[in-house]
Amino acid sequence: MTAGREGSGSAAGGFIQRHGLWTDAQHEAAEQIRQTLDGSDIRQVRIGWGDQHGIMRGKSLTVPEFLRSLADGKDFQLVTTIFDTTNHPIVSPFAAGNFPGVPELTGLPDGILVPDPTTFRRLPWVDGAASVLADAYFQNGKPVPFSTRGLLRGQLDELAAEGYEFVVGLEIELYIMRLLDPMLKPEDCGWPPTPPRVEGLSHGFQYLTESRTDETYGLLETLSQQLTELGLPLATVEDEWGPGQVEFTFAPQDALAAADSALLLRTAVKQICRRLGYHATFMARPAFPEFFPSGWHLHQSLRQPGTDGNAFADPDGGQALSKVGMSWLAGLLEHAVPASLFTTPTLTGYKRYRPDSFAPDRVAWGIESRGAMLRVIGEPGSAGSHIENRVGDSAANPYLYIASQVACGLDGLRRGLEPPAPSLEPYAASATPLPRSLMDAVTELRQDKFFRDTFGDVFVDYLLRIKDFEIGRFLQHVTDWEHQEYFEMY
Repeated sequence: MTAGREGSGSAAGGFIQRHGLWTDAQHEAAEQIRQTLDGSDIRQVRIGWGDQHGIMRGKSLTVPEFLRSLADGKDFQLVTTIFDTTNHPIVSPFAAGNFPGVPELTGLPDGILVPDPTTFRRLPWVDGAASVLADAYFQNGKPVPFSTRGLLRGQLDELAAEGYEFVVGLEIELYIMRLLDPMLKPEDCGWPPTPPRVEGLSHGFQYLTESRTDETYGLLETLSQQLTELGLPLATVEDEWGPGQVEFTFAPQDALAAADSALLLRTAVKQICRRLGYHATFMARPAFPEFFPSGWHLHQSLRQPGTDGNAFADPDGGQALSKVGMSWLAGLLEHAVPASLFTTPTLTGYKRYRPDSFAPDRVAWGIESRGAMLRVIGEPGSAGSHIENRVGDSAANPYLYIASQVACGLDGLRRGLEPPAPSLEPYAASATPLPRSLMDAVTELRQDKFFRDTFGDVFVDYLLRIKDFEIGRFLQHVTDWEHQEYFEMY
């Protein structure tokens, strides 16, 4: 029996069909996968799930097992939902009622990863392997409420009900460094482990110079080729400010596809670099002298389904944005402070909010202003007019970052909000400051009603619980700065 025939025979009456979890397009894509795998050289399929931190988790399946997952999904340990960034459980794993409103998590039973066949793709850097993204469900067929891909899909459904689709362009910075020592001695394999020892890939501080780019051409060409073969709509690979700092930009995509692309980009780049003897990090501000912070700028606009038109373009040609675009902009401004935990979820992310890093430090907007949190791009009447949000942390969960933009913009659209006048000097504007720390961001979200109404108490309380635990661990740790500041003097 061939692998393709075996998979087809197991589909009827499976978990996915019983609970009606796929669209017609997904059923068609699954059938195409079965035909593709029948007689192909693919031996393994990685079924991956973007967790609460935007980190890929999953399992590697043999082809027959993967084909069975196209009917029944794949069992998966939901214990991963109670981990902070370094796999510390944020609650007692087996205590009853750990998460109010989610009785299915009591005892931490297995969940089910349901592959999305439309995301199936071959992994060009792994011989004989493919990948598919998945959504997480409980065994009763209900979606796991902490699955951030599902949360984004819910926000996009809300937007669709208003007659719009969200279009997103990615612009993500990172550092790539030569790996000198992975630090794998037993004493370095702690919890968390000792970071790897690295050296620079090139000198920095010659922004966009061709010579700096050429120094890293071999590696960047390999990354470009393999990301393109992965199916990501890569537009540019650019030399950034710091030593070995790189920026990837993508062509515009539908929002869910863009979030998937961001997840795959981070996963692919880290894996490819490690195989080639490099270390890639999306950490916002590595602890090296003179290293410039990395950020993630999110370009965004709206269109009506079935059209290529841009709802942010002013039809009269008199303004940089249409009335729809201005209301969306006003919504982003209105909720920017409590949204910070979604756009900037790490402690180091807040250390880039300062003028000398070209990152915003307050809630302001401007026309073609790179200092403002929201930069409106495009001449009046331009068909490509859109908004660039410059606030994001490169390590942000892509589904939460994008979902927060949909929620905020949609609220502005529904309420017909109007923004204040644009700022000519964003760093001098008397505008609301962004949170100065992760602790401040947690406080702002905890007090906020809008996101509780939009994302639900269960999810918001869950995310706050994770971040409270992470902050608690940080506050118990004596940093190098504290030791240097106080040890000798006192």
